[in-house]
Amino acid sequence: MPVRFESKILSPEACARHIAKGDWIRPIVFTNGVFDILHRGHVTYLDQAAQFGGTLVVAINTDASARRLGKGPDRPLNNEHDRAAMLASLGCVSAVTFFDEDTPVQLIGLLKPDLIVKGGDYDMQTLPETTLVESWG
Repeated sequence: MPVRFESKILSPEACARHIAKGDWIRPIVFTNGVFDILHRGHVTYLDQAAQFGGTLVVAINTDASARRLGKGPDRPLNNEHDRAAMLASLGCVSAVTFFDEDTPVQLIGLLKPDLIVKGGDYDMQTLPETTLVESWG
C-alpha cells in the first residue's frame, strides 16, 4: 500500500505548476532548512508558519547543499529523501521540495510565494530572499 504523505514530496517545477494553476490555497507560505534531526522546535516552528497561510511549502537543502553549510563532515545524518519524508508526514506541511544551491533564492524566484517564514535565529532584513519577495509586493 503506498504511503499517502509521499505524494507531498514534489520537484520545484511541480510546486510551481500547482501554484500557477491555482491548485493550492493562498497565501502560499514558504520556509526552508536542512531539518536533519527533526525535533519539537522544528515542528512547532512549522506549525506556526503554516498558520500564516493556506499552503505551507517546505524546501530542504539537498545533501550536497547541506554539506556546504559546514555543519560537520558527517552531516546531514539523514539523507534528503528521509528528511523530506519526515516533513511530508506532518499534517501542517502541504508540500516538500528541494534546492541544491547555498540559498533558496532561485527556488523562491520560481515559486513566488506570498510569504517567507524563517526561524527566530535569522534576521529577515539581512537575508537575500527577503529582498526578492519584497520586490513583488
